[in-house]
Amino acid sequence: MAKLVLDNVFKRFDSTEIIHGVSFDIKPGEFVVFVGPSGCGKSTLLRMIAGLETVSAGNIYLDDERVNDVPPAKRGIAMVFQSYALYPHMTVYGNLAFGLETMRAPKAEIEQRVAKAAKILQIEPLLKRKPKQLSGGQRQRVAIGRAIVREPRVFLFDEPLSNLDAELRVQMRVEIAALHKELGTTMIYVTHDQVEAMTLADRIVVLRAGVVEQIGSPLELYNTPQNKFVAGFIGSPKMNFLDVSVVQSNTGMTTFNLAGTAVTLPVEAAVSAPGMAIGVRPEHIVAGSAGVSLGHMTVNHVEQLGGNAFVYGQLSDGQALTLSLEGQQNIHSGQQIPIGIDPALCHVFDAEGRTLPRRKTDPAHDAAPASAEVLSG
Repeated sequence: MAKLVLDNVFKRFDSTEIIHGVSFDIKPGEFVVFVGPSGCGKSTLLRMIAGLETVSAGNIYLDDERVNDVPPAKRGIAMVFQSYALYPHMTVYGNLAFGLETMRAPKAEIEQRVAKAAKILQIEPLLKRKPKQLSGGQRQRVAIGRAIVREPRVFLFDEPLSNLDAELRVQMRVEIAALHKELGTTMIYVTHDQVEAMTLADRIVVLRAGVVEQIGSPLELYNTPQNKFVAGFIGSPKMNFLDVSVVQSNTGMTTFNLAGTAVTLPVEAAVSAPGMAIGVRPEHIVAGSAGVSLGHMTVNHVEQLGGNAFVYGQLSDGQALTLSLEGQQNIHSGQQIPIGIDPALCHVFDAEGRTLPRRKTDPAHDAAPASAEVLSG
């Protein structure tokens, strides 16, 4: 296990700056996921940690040792890439042993490490096969095993499941989580898939355009996003963002006009501006009379998934809305259904996309519900 520290790290390619002053700590044994859209810099950041890219400015520390100029092979880091990169002419055993053989490790030690990795990954029956005789999931296990035999201080995973089908992705997520629990080694995992991030991470680093937007546990990011970008990126289906304007704001309560309905929330004083929005997750919208009514929604499309259903439609003012409802729903396109929201589960974003703080209240006063009324004209 190793502690990793990034201190004000920059990366530039010629005059183009890709990473902009990134700083954070990763605790020994922690599983941290870098997540963000394509081109946000997550893989570049991972490669800098591995030593495959130079640091333009700032410092990277492993266990308090500055490693900016330490060659990749001497950092005690093992990396698993998106492509399996197995040697096709070698057996599984040969692929697992090759790195240790190049390090001139004793034969007995190589055999012991390979056997241990094969047992952990349950690929013992595959050791005499060649990569062309393996499934995609088996090849990925071998690629991970090649990292395990090195007994590194830090594991780096660069989108390792992106080449697998949906069923194998789920299976491998479970296996990687179990691997982390068994080895207890510090792991950093890069993905653009927020489901992988939510299910694997102790903490998630959300990146956008080379800047850290927020760091926190999966549920911290889900429940208390610091801005509209994080709120929209974490969660599937993504959060609904509904345009609002301020009707009145005083004493820590703000009333918003949301599609003709006045919704009062315990939000600090807000100034109305174009671009202001209320965010509500699809699973926090109810079909029926419960909660604060937003009137009726016109259904455009329904996806029946068996255990739940996604309903897509629009409010009376044309704003798009997505609902996630439990069970199998008797809802069809063209139907109008009443909907409501729970104000306690809403988020408010200012015109710059920052989350507006909620009023800090005494628990004795929290029972007072937010109010709603239909606004005229």
